[in-house]
Amino acid sequence: MFASLTRAASPRTTPAAATPDVLCDDAGCAGFTASRRRVLGGLALGGLTTVTGSAVVTMSGAPALAAEGYDDSVLVVLSLRGASDGLSLVVPHGDPAYYAARPRIAVPSDRLVAKDAFFGLHPSFTPLLPMWEAGELAAVHATGLPVANRSHFAAMEELEDAAPGSPERSGWLNRLLGESGEERAVEGVAIGSGTPPTSLYGDQPILSYANLASGALAGENPNDARRARRTVLERMWAADTSRMGRAVSDAMGASDDLRIGMAQADNAARYPASDLGRALSTVAQTVRGDFGTRLVTVDSGSWDMHNNIGTLSSGRLLPMADDLARSMAAFFADLGAMRERVTVVTISEFGRRVAENSSMGLDHGWGNAMLVAGAGVSGGRYYGRWPGLQNTLDADLTVTTDYRSVLSEIVATRFPGASVPAVFPGFTRESVGVMRGL
Repeated sequence: MFASLTRAASPRTTPAAATPDVLCDDAGCAGFTASRRRVLGGLALGGLTTVTGSAVVTMSGAPALAAEGYDDSVLVVLSLRGASDGLSLVVPHGDPAYYAARPRIAVPSDRLVAKDAFFGLHPSFTPLLPMWEAGELAAVHATGLPVANRSHFAAMEELEDAAPGSPERSGWLNRLLGESGEERAVEGVAIGSGTPPTSLYGDQPILSYANLASGALAGENPNDARRARRTVLERMWAADTSRMGRAVSDAMGASDDLRIGMAQADNAARYPASDLGRALSTVAQTVRGDFGTRLVTVDSGSWDMHNNIGTLSSGRLLPMADDLARSMAAFFADLGAMRERVTVVTISEFGRRVAENSSMGLDHGWGNAMLVAGAGVSGGRYYGRWPGLQNTLDADLTVTTDYRSVLSEIVATRFPGASVPAVFPGFTRESVGVMRGL
């Protein structure tokens, strides 16, 4: 059953990728969190990682209990690894410096969709237009870290910790998991393959998997109605009260939860045949299973386009923007009745420079754009304070909205029982307006 049993390592010493320039190729992560109720039942699980099938359950010490108040909201954090160019995805066509700075790669104004007097979306986002027009999709521009950080590793860690200066080794999503009540399981899941992201690291248990089937008990025959292997394992470990025995019990419980999801239809054929499409298909199947998953991370990469970002006819951006839009559209269509409970937010470690370089690409910058879609979104419009662009090689898009203000609004509206200061310690959010009810 168990491929490994190790102590969870700090993400500060285990980076999620191999090299900065292809960071997002290797940063794709997946994870599944064992239910908090089960972990509380086994109190002494301190930092154990259990592998059941190819799913990885990471369990830290039993967390302190917090106030009740979580509803059935689901938040999906879609990370555009490698630093996406928000100026290409959400185009400020009303700023003349944009076209002056990008004579070869600027997205033509007459090809933009969801266009207002100043902004418009990349034409690849056409599949998301129904959501925009229905008020279910919005964009927030000039967002990012409060201070420019052009290192993929350092910026990603800072972004996902979301607690600058704190000595704690925890991510903001793990802290949000810690805000759940005792009686209601709140599970954090990273879907894909690889190391779970820093945002999910911390005291709360998480579980990672590439797909629901990979979380089955190793060696278990799915056609065996008697579940003979499960029966044998239960007999072997039933009387074992050690940390190992409790870890086995929790892993089997997680496997049971995944079987609920596996009973849901697998609609992967409706998605693009891409890593992102497959991951979001698994997210939808997980959410429709309704076995307690509340926080999900998915990584998409590589958006690190120093060269050949391209045009509307060729280049590296076009297929990735197309994949992002079609995968998101398929995901919301696949959710069915669960759609009313799911919010998606995109995030990237930093943006790109304003001016194109000699390789028809863009170097590391600062500000970026975030997309917010689904339940609770006050959509069909653009948010943020526009700082203006400068037509120089080293110019950045200045950040005017701290990304945590966007995330704080999502937490405050979708998880009203959570303490926003506990999730984002030391931070005072500014009003953005992208979520209804604030």
